[in-house]
Amino acid sequence: MHGSVAIKAQYGDRLSFWGTIGTQTTLPFATPEEVREVVRRRIETIGEGGGLLIGPTHMPEPDVPLANLDALYEAVQLYGRYR
Repeated sequence: MHGSVAIKAQYGDRLSFWGTIGTQTTLPFATPEEVREVVRRRIETIGEGGGLLIGPTHMPEPDVPLANLDALYEAVQLYGRYR
């Protein structure tokens, strides 16, 4: 379980989350498919009930493949709606 999921469960009605997509883990090393899956999971868990501004945790470094940034954007467009 991602650490933010546990924090959301405990304090989600009082906090907002910014980021949650790792710039030292997910973005430089995952495949585009894995990036899309991580984004989907974050939206479904941390984004449930609102309070998530999804994006990279920090500014992406040059080692992040452009395909992964594209996958992040595409996944937000696909899954980024509150239900």
